[in-house]
Amino acid sequence: MTDRRGRLTLTRRTALAGALGTAALAASRPALAQAEGRKPNVLYIMADDLGYADLSCYGRRDYTTPVLDQLATQGMMFMHAYANSAVCTATRVALITGRYQYRLPIGLQEPLGTADVGVPPSDEQPTMPSLMRDAGYATTLVGKWHLGSLPKYGPLKSGYDEFWGLYGGGIDYFTHGFGGNPDLWDGETKIEEVGYSTDLIADAAIRTLDRRASDRKPFFLSLHFTAPHWPWEANDEEGRSESARIAGAPSGGGGGILHYDGGTLATYAKMMKSLDDNIGRVLARLAEHGFDRDTIVVFTSDNGGERFSDTWPFTGKKTELLEGGLRIPAIVRWPGTVRPGSRSSVPIISMDWLPTFVAASGGQQSAAFPSDGIDIWPALAGGTLPERTLFWRYGNKQQRAVRRANHKYLKINENEFLFDVVADPLERANLKTRQPELFAELKAAWEQWDSGMLHDSTAPSAGNGPSSLADHFNTPPPPAPAADD
Repeated sequence: MTDRRGRLTLTRRTALAGALGTAALAASRPALAQAEGRKPNVLYIMADDLGYADLSCYGRRDYTTPVLDQLATQGMMFMHAYANSAVCTATRVALITGRYQYRLPIGLQEPLGTADVGVPPSDEQPTMPSLMRDAGYATTLVGKWHLGSLPKYGPLKSGYDEFWGLYGGGIDYFTHGFGGNPDLWDGETKIEEVGYSTDLIADAAIRTLDRRASDRKPFFLSLHFTAPHWPWEANDEEGRSESARIAGAPSGGGGGILHYDGGTLATYAKMMKSLDDNIGRVLARLAEHGFDRDTIVVFTSDNGGERFSDTWPFTGKKTELLEGGLRIPAIVRWPGTVRPGSRSSVPIISMDWLPTFVAASGGQQSAAFPSDGIDIWPALAGGTLPERTLFWRYGNKQQRAVRRANHKYLKINENEFLFDVVADPLERANLKTRQPELFAELKAAWEQWDSGMLHDSTAPSAGNGPSSLADHFNTPPPPAPAADD
């Protein structure tokens, strides 16, 4: 999948990417339905650790994302889109299986580290790509996997025909490794490339579109960028210098690739501009091949934002079940189905994409592994969905959450809350004593749901704390009363 000739023009293409992508989007005709009798292609684009308000169309104030803003004008913005988890591996399990991640051992990893666990092969566990392949689609994953390592696990064992990217949870943007271990692959062959990883991932996606233009197969392309996940490295000399510094830095104390000792808002803005530009390059090639009029394009994130993300109007970040750790942007362009420039307040969740895409493909879900999500086509067509209850749990700080209609039950350690997250998105007004019946009802619903899920007290669960984030300071216990003389 390597295109050396294409790499020679990367710098010029990247410089023009924002303008080309926006122009291609403006020139497309989203009101036109897909070609009669042809299955719709699917381009699913997922950012890594992108916060709810990290796009200017969702409210970011210090930079703009013109390509994704333009995509939003041609499609639908979901204002109540949720990740299945507040961390990457768990959400990706739910995405690929269409089921609550807690049904599989790999889904209990928050996130996956060194454990020898992964998504079972598709002959044991049907997946979104395997079901799309059964429906006649060419299936490709470009970018981040993070669902188990070779030789037992991998994208090619779980329904993807092609893979180009990384198996682990993150890489340096220039050295393409983690902890000194290179992690860039073409299928199951380790490769070496020179360049900024956001550019390289977009290059691989473009090569995939070129192949589909040649073979004319309907395609399902999962494009999983690593941006704007740490380390905080922009595609400039400062970023290359920081990459070199990180390579020689000890990882203790938050240093090294975890990068708790670096990053700025300005760097984050540059990383986001690169992401937006490169999505523009991909969308421009999609239009160049004439795929734009019969391709469902989705842009979203795997969980809530990280250190430099904007999650307004919510509180909380990645690894937290507050709205800021779970609520994510989701933009869908589906010509002939989605009204351009529309918005939806219907709650959706990561595991909904499998039933939605499989239904659009004319395929069938596995009767033995039915999705916990639902086909959101009615919402995409401007309607609503049946009321349902969504559940989460997260090991760190013993977090629990339930969303039903406007209300949310939340537990963090021993503290319990009931919020109206529509009227109170900041989650400030605790209604549990004012609405005790609803509080008890949602709490009992969570207990019943959780009784049917897997548990593993030894599984890792990352979290924020006062040693790494100053706004997560400890509240010391009150001093002991003085002893009587």
